[in-house]
Amino acid sequence: MSKKNCLIIFTRKPEKGKVKTRLAQGVGDDKALKVYIYLLKHSAKITANVNAHQQVWYTNSIERNDIWNDGIFEKLVQCEGDLGNKMQFAFEENFKKGFNKVIIIGTDLLDINSEDIEKAFQLLDKHEVVIGPAEDGGYYLLGMKSIIPELFLNIDWSTEHVLEQTLDCLTNKTFALLDQRNDIDYKDDALRHAELKKIIEN
Repeated sequence: MSKKNCLIIFTRKPEKGKVKTRLAQGVGDDKALKVYIYLLKHSAKITANVNAHQQVWYTNSIERNDIWNDGIFEKLVQCEGDLGNKMQFAFEENFKKGFNKVIIIGTDLLDINSEDIEKAFQLLDKHEVVIGPAEDGGYYLLGMKSIIPELFLNIDWSTEHVLEQTLDCLTNKTFALLDQRNDIDYKDDALRHAELKKIIEN
């Protein structure tokens, strides 16, 4: 294996009414979809050159010739279950393949760049886990060097308790935290970014 690092990207197909539903409550389905597509393009751009094996994991079925370049990104399908089940499965599959460091991100962040992801991989040289905390009490990035099942069990996903509960599972592990960032979940989140504000207000 030429690359020992693996970057997992969890995503959904950009379908009206099925993405950014909390954002849609404030801006409508059409603009929520436009914002989501913008976020997807940003995510594809900043991950394409990361020094790792890049994977895109879709919720239901693989999409070819979409925003994610088929020549760069390996494409897979998430397993059934809650977010914890899905993430644990993806991590386990890649450790079975022989990757030394595995990081997962979503596609809900605009203020993340390739340097942030490269830094996360570097932090795993000295730590067992790396986490990118989100302002809403969750996290936007999780990385590790071996599977830690408790990180995926009994977590109240999509709540403000996710980060706290995750850190509680790491009392006997070494971990590093990246800078706090803001997920784009609600209208106010999007309005903080000029490019997203333009989409919403036009």
